[in-house]
Amino acid sequence: MPERFLGRTLGRFRVDAIIGAGGFAWVYKAYDPELDIPVALKILKPQYAGDEKFEQRFRREASTAAKLRHPNIIKIYAVGREEDAVFFAMDYLPQGLADRLNVMTQLPEPMLIRMAIDVASALGFAHREGVIHRDIKTDNILFDEHGNAIVADFGIARAVATHTDSTGTNMVVGTPQYFSPEQARGLQLDGRADIYSLGVTLFKAATGQLPFQGTDWYEIARQHVEDKPPKPRSINPQLSREMEDVILQCLEKDPNDRFP
Repeated sequence: MPERFLGRTLGRFRVDAIIGAGGFAWVYKAYDPELDIPVALKILKPQYAGDEKFEQRFRREASTAAKLRHPNIIKIYAVGREEDAVFFAMDYLPQGLADRLNVMTQLPEPMLIRMAIDVASALGFAHREGVIHRDIKTDNILFDEHGNAIVADFGIARAVATHTDSTGTNMVVGTPQYFSPEQARGLQLDGRADIYSLGVTLFKAATGQLPFQGTDWYEIARQHVEDKPPKPRSINPQLSREMEDVILQCLEKDPNDRFP
């Protein structure tokens, strides 16, 4: 099914190769002839592209994300529809945090600190602009050619959340392994939910493990709400106490106890 778009031109973008897939969209490497650069093209799957209300929310949230101009937030070049394809084009960044962890398991602490500062800077800016990410995780942190961390997929989880709220669709919004306790409980979210998810991401990058694991998302969600995370240094003794303290403060159950 995703092969249907290969070789097509959507807007000004030529679709060249499939590079990934998520719950609601496929991701392609494409070519922008106007700028003479490769781009990543995210195209809604047919069941969502055919839903007029979802498409409107998707395009609205993508447009909101496109207005977030920050060096650590991925740049969106265009949002549009071409026949049966609803898409947006963004920077093509082939390497992400998940790729690095597949190679080295744990990030060296200087690299971990640099990434944490970059992502926190992006989140702080977005939160001041009134935008919550809702799905911070290793897959949504990419790296540019200079090693700067770039946050992708701002606004997408909100489009899905709004869709499920309005239709009653039974769909988990976000990624349970990275849920904040308030997200797991279905409560109103603010930017501090992103800080918790950043804490989970830093824990994973520092130790090679997730703080909470289980056989289903209900069990994982329960742990986010009720259980204390293990101390990162119990898994990676080389981690500094200062970095451990940062991670654990991000992972506080009460949003008021996290970094603002």
